[in-house]
Amino acid sequence: MSIVEFERYGTIEEIGEVHNRKIDQAVSVIIPAFNEAAHVADQIRAVQQVMKETAWDFEIIVVDDGSTDGTAQRAAETGVRVLRHKKNRGYGASLKNGIAASAYDWILITDADGTYPASSIPALLERADSNEMVVGARTGQTVKIPLVRRPAKWFLGRLASYLAGMNLPDLNSGLRLMRKDLIQRYVHLLPSGFSFTTTITLASACNDHPLEYVRINYLARLGESKIRPRHAYDFLMLILRVIVFFNPLKVFLPVGAALAVVGLAKFIYDVTLDNLSETAVLCFLSALVVWSVGLLADQNARIAMHKRS
Repeated sequence: MSIVEFERYGTIEEIGEVHNRKIDQAVSVIIPAFNEAAHVADQIRAVQQVMKETAWDFEIIVVDDGSTDGTAQRAAETGVRVLRHKKNRGYGASLKNGIAASAYDWILITDADGTYPASSIPALLERADSNEMVVGARTGQTVKIPLVRRPAKWFLGRLASYLAGMNLPDLNSGLRLMRKDLIQRYVHLLPSGFSFTTTITLASACNDHPLEYVRINYLARLGESKIRPRHAYDFLMLILRVIVFFNPLKVFLPVGAALAVVGLAKFIYDVTLDNLSETAVLCFLSALVVWSVGLLADQNARIAMHKRS
């Protein structure tokens, strides 16, 4: 906390982010991998080299998610700890198991496919003291996101930013630094699939946890992507579900307002015909029901969060 002294008026103190305790500079790096035998060793060595140049103690845990191409063996050759699922269980499940096995209070996640430059890691570590999560935003000079995925990514990002009430330049970046106790607080909500990162981002943003974005590059993927077009719909449903869980009025109020506007427009039209239709009445009643449900959901959400805190 910085203090500015004034001889006549006393002091002005700048309030910083408040943490429950000081966390050591030690981080567990979790790398989930599925059929990445051709690239995983190179990625591990890149992370090892970068981490050795920092002042942080670290461990690297690779979680092989039931690969059939020898990913676990290639990872083990680098000397890191390797956990292995007997069958494919999902990106989120790999992260959760790796985090559960970690030794340190800071968790850094990155991918095994070479898309996230290991050289970006120190920039995230530098911002650890004032945050509970630091995310690598894929908004740097070099961003190799396929064009076909960009419209859906933009729309989901804007929707999530509106619903969360803050700018979220990258909703599901796979390179991020997080406090383990932050993850543990919301672990019951974190799915086993690709939406792990989306969920923890929204949970942190909706509950005012100190969160900062750092611009990073995003390189062309080595090998085949595991993301499929159907995942866009899954992400959309996840965003709505998480926001309804934490801040339901962000969803229910606009929906109710839309119904009320439709009802009002239909009512005005009916007046010109000197005839009040059932449609206008139904829209007004639907708006009241939606708003009522939203208020009840908001009350339940606040009670639930108060109990957890």
